[in-house]
Amino acid sequence: MTSLAGTLALVRLNLRRDRVMLPAWLFALVLTLYGSVVSTASVYPTAEARREAAEAIGNSPAVIALYGPATDLGTLGGLATWKPNTFLAVLVALMSMLLVVRHTRADEEAGRLELLGSTAIGRYAALTAALIVAVGANVVLAALMMASLVGQGLPSSGVVALALGFCGVGLVFTAVSAIAAQLTESSRAANGITATVLAVAFLVRAIGDSGQPWLSWFSPIGWAQKLRPFGDLHWWPLVLPAVVAPLLALVAYRLSVRRDLAAGLLPPRPGPAHGALDGPFGLAWRLQRGALLGWAVGFAVAGAAMGGIASGAADLLGDNARVREFLTRVGGEQRIVDSYLATAMGILGIIAAAYAVQAALRLRGEETAQRIEPLLAAGVARVRWVLSHLAVAVLGPAVLLTVAGLAAGLAHGARVGDVTGQVPRVLGGALVQLPAVWVVAGIALALFGLLPRYAAAGWGALMLFLLITEIGPSLRLSGWVLDVSPFTHVPKLPVMPFTVAPIAGLVAVALAFTAVGLVGVRRRDIG
Repeated sequence: MTSLAGTLALVRLNLRRDRVMLPAWLFALVLTLYGSVVSTASVYPTAEARREAAEAIGNSPAVIALYGPATDLGTLGGLATWKPNTFLAVLVALMSMLLVVRHTRADEEAGRLELLGSTAIGRYAALTAALIVAVGANVVLAALMMASLVGQGLPSSGVVALALGFCGVGLVFTAVSAIAAQLTESSRAANGITATVLAVAFLVRAIGDSGQPWLSWFSPIGWAQKLRPFGDLHWWPLVLPAVVAPLLALVAYRLSVRRDLAAGLLPPRPGPAHGALDGPFGLAWRLQRGALLGWAVGFAVAGAAMGGIASGAADLLGDNARVREFLTRVGGEQRIVDSYLATAMGILGIIAAAYAVQAALRLRGEETAQRIEPLLAAGVARVRWVLSHLAVAVLGPAVLLTVAGLAAGLAHGARVGDVTGQVPRVLGGALVQLPAVWVVAGIALALFGLLPRYAAAGWGALMLFLLITEIGPSLRLSGWVLDVSPFTHVPKLPVMPFTVAPIAGLVAVALAFTAVGLVGVRRRDIG
């Protein structure tokens, strides 16, 4: 039996398992890019309109840190793809991560690869099959992006370069995820390692584009932006992912033979000699505290970075006299800074919702791994077990947003010399995101209670809300469509006053979804 025996069979199995999730990812990513191009063409139909937009955007370090270098904005392609460029690159990396970890470390953790390994399956078959699916997904994504932009008035060479840039980011993080899957014993830890690398890549790119251009060359996201698809096009940066991705994949293969099945190269930390779990809530906290700590560190770094560059958002004014006059009437440069802070806190709110979904879906992981039956057999009520994990999904985002709000407020306050005044304002802008985050957690719990096999659709709901929030206004969608996203109803603090009604409404919706999920868990079978 060769080391790759059974690879094609595993590829078919993986594609069958991903028949819903993978098309949803591809559709959402392509729609986001297409929608941005179409909306930009309708809002800025002439070169003069695009030139004025480029002048308004200017060279703000704060905006560049979020969206990338503001070059080539005078062209339709440059202006249309500038804002979603970094955003889509991150999502492509996340798609690649989830595909690889799902079909490697997650299958080992659940015992499925051990079962398959007892058949005619080679040593490298599972890893190779996962890489084939992830690489294929990125190639198909690039092809769909090219096809969607045909006839939109963009240069064909720029469209090809843009799509290949996204593909390169996906391939690099496909290989990074494969390495992470060899290091740990759990899929959550593998995802955490890859997400940390992605966060570092984003921050390195942000710092580099804000003033240290050489740093951007150390980030795969920066490589895609160096192509400049709709400006002075450079093809050679594509060599970097073409070389780095195979090398990282080779490292993953070498590491895979140095460990046992279901084991990781990083030894797990032994637990205490005597357990001290205080019921199901103590168990839920023990299971999820490591992930919460890792997320908290990331939120602290992101909050400090966003707050530290907030004062530069006023550079958006540039030399455009009309924009300056308008902003003076509506509140001056401080309004620009407040708008930036509201946007940054909104982004962190959506990311916190991703943590909430992950924490809520830990319930499904415990159930499918058959670890819940002994707990319920010991006399623990189902609702109490569910509430123990729900508490982490509810309180965890509060911790994350508090950390990010404090870090951003301190960093911004220190820059402008008003720490005591800025910290409460920025912290309020972060914490006001919580009701929308709880709605997303409630949806995940409702799916777990009513349709446990489709509980992962909670990620789909979050993706839908993200798309509506990010590109809905640009596409000029109807008000009722925008209202589908809970994040649309969040007061934009500190640029807008706080209102109780939308917060109360979001809390009521979150409670309704939670109640539905609890009733569903009580009425259905476990397993």
